[in-house]
Amino acid sequence: MSLADAKRLIIKVGSALLVDENTGKLRRAWLEALADDVALLRERGVEVIVVSSGAIAMGRRLLGLDHRTISLADKQAAAATGQISLSQVWQEALGRNGLIMAQVLVTLEDMESRRRYLNARGTLNALLARGAVPLINENDTVATEEIRFGDNDRLGAKVAHMISADTLVLLSDIDGLYTADPRKNPDATLIPTVRELTPEIMDMAGAAPTMYSSGGMVTKLQAAEIAMKAGCRMMIARGTIYHPLKAQLEGGPHTLFLPSESPLAARRHWIATSLSARGAIIVDGGAAKALRAGKNLLAAGIAGVDGSFKHGDAVRILDAEGTEIARGITSYSAEETRLIKGHSSQEIETALGYSRGNAVIHSDDLVIADQ
Repeated sequence: MSLADAKRLIIKVGSALLVDENTGKLRRAWLEALADDVALLRERGVEVIVVSSGAIAMGRRLLGLDHRTISLADKQAAAATGQISLSQVWQEALGRNGLIMAQVLVTLEDMESRRRYLNARGTLNALLARGAVPLINENDTVATEEIRFGDNDRLGAKVAHMISADTLVLLSDIDGLYTADPRKNPDATLIPTVRELTPEIMDMAGAAPTMYSSGGMVTKLQAAEIAMKAGCRMMIARGTIYHPLKAQLEGGPHTLFLPSESPLAARRHWIATSLSARGAIIVDGGAAKALRAGKNLLAAGIAGVDGSFKHGDAVRILDAEGTEIARGITSYSAEETRLIKGHSSQEIETALGYSRGNAVIHSDDLVIADQ
């Protein structure tokens, strides 16, 4: 299993890779080489999302701030200044290969608020469907210490969960997870594959190596835990070299964390076991048969609505006899579903004045009761 197998890939790039810690300047040639790698993956049909640090590091230099004494307010000021430069250099690097970049800033609240989570998920899916490369960063301008992700390793893993990515690559200053810190122990050996995050594996983590990095191996293993639970494999690979992704396509050294199930299976398990149903949708016989065959739930097959729910809530799906045949996450509220039930997909926008898509519940957001 290698990077060449990826279908939806998230690449996390840290500040220490983007910004020279001695001069505070962007490593532009390195970034352009990485952008060439992204273009190569896109040519292979891989959807690519970039989670990039660097806004604060770049903003510090522009504002003349000392990294050792920077306050939260100064970090936010640096982020506001540096984010413009960060987006510009990424846009220029990707644009050299004819790629379109889209900037997406998020906070932890966006992940914990169901509505905002769904809006962010919908935006990212729409961008990917149109061939753009989303550039994601934590919105340090408005985040506080209490609501920050704390590092972009875990942010990358949370985004992987959000959009059901199959692969997350954390570019690092070493080849992967070693049995000990290779900078201190010459006998340390690289661990190529991890299938379970045992206490022994977690004990192998070390501290962040540079003044710009907020992570280190500890946060990378925490990211691995999030990603693996979401059914996403995670790779730690050396990012300090030019063309780091191309190196992985050619079989470069790395540590690969393998989940026990696929992203879709993990998502369906989460829907079935972790979400409380807020209401119910009653479907006709034709819709019930279509759902069991793996199809979307469309408005035309809805016979009734029970209870009150909002879009993004989990609902029970009942047949005409009142038996629960499935459970899923609805794209429309109870009020909206009542207005569009029985209508064709083409009539949704006429009935509501807008549309969130043809599917009331997409098959990826649906779990059949007897499966």
